[in-house]
Amino acid sequence: MARVLPNLVSIISRLTRRVRALGYWSLVYGYCLLCTAVALLKLWWNIFLRPTSTFQWGVRDAPPACLNDTSLGTHCYVRIKESGLRFHYVAAGERGKPLMLFLHGFPEFWFSWRYQLREFKSEFRVVAVDMRGYGESDVPLAVESYRFEYLVTDVRDIVEYLGYNRCLLVGHDWGGTVAWLFSIHYPEMVTKLIVLNSPHPSVYADYALRHPSQLLKCSCFFFFQLPRLPELMLSINDFKALKALFTSRSTGIGRKGRWLTSEDMEAYLYALSQPGALTGALNYYRNVFSSLPLTQQCVRSPVLLLWGECDAFLEQGMAEACRLYIRNHFRLNIISGAGHWLQQDQPDIVNTLMWTFIKEGEGRKSHRT
Repeated sequence: MARVLPNLVSIISRLTRRVRALGYWSLVYGYCLLCTAVALLKLWWNIFLRPTSTFQWGVRDAPPACLNDTSLGTHCYVRIKESGLRFHYVAAGERGKPLMLFLHGFPEFWFSWRYQLREFKSEFRVVAVDMRGYGESDVPLAVESYRFEYLVTDVRDIVEYLGYNRCLLVGHDWGGTVAWLFSIHYPEMVTKLIVLNSPHPSVYADYALRHPSQLLKCSCFFFFQLPRLPELMLSINDFKALKALFTSRSTGIGRKGRWLTSEDMEAYLYALSQPGALTGALNYYRNVFSSLPLTQQCVRSPVLLLWGECDAFLEQGMAEACRLYIRNHFRLNIISGAGHWLQQDQPDIVNTLMWTFIKEGEGRKSHRT
């Protein structure tokens, strides 16, 4: 009897894990099918309403002038030996000053940090990267090339190539996810972590499964698992869906802050209309379900989490829950009236809060020395 009981407990435990895994993947694939049906209905409706223009979209051949604004910094490239990939980045500020590294989200590129590049170059070597699959950086073809471990390794390699062994790391959306992961795996390389509208990955997974409303808001995660169809839906009617994402009342930039100018919009369309650009961006999503749950979760760097109160994609309840995984100072600021695109929507507020967090502790350090 003493031997039977442990064996029975072990069998029940394995069975429970398998049932949970089955339920998890059933939810993923079931929701993917639902999103596919909705997308196909939208496509047929577009064809019915606009039969001649639905499948018309064009690659932007020349970058708008704002992408060559010298006040933002210098365009640079680096090829990483280990991965063989070439990365594009924009850098400003004196070499040798502390490194502030910016990681953008979906569907953005280095340009999303234009307000911060100007603001912080006086005291930092500021670098905004085009992450793999985006902008002028290389676009690996294989979906597996966008797994979490490769994205984290990219950050490490870029920091080291720039001649640093640590940085102040700033990330938004998907860039925030990678920033969280980098801080988990390379805590010695992160002096401080600043994340905008991106929950700790473990919080996101747990919260979405417990809150159906968040599951609905992140339905794109499921739709983007499909091959080719998401790229098509984002491209039809000359990238109408992308334009709406950045400019509509419900999801766009400028709800109560700065509006995205027509030239800014063209900058995004220039980057995202290039061959393979949308596939590279979407491949981040196509690895997310196989990368969770995380084996390591604790963040040991000081963390500032900035959150737009009116984010159309992420519920505010996830922000406070991030505290559970942080083993250092944690500051959370909810910005009233701001949406998802925080650093572009409310740059003055974001920059002020970043400065406050950066300066925290400097007086105590200088007193001790």
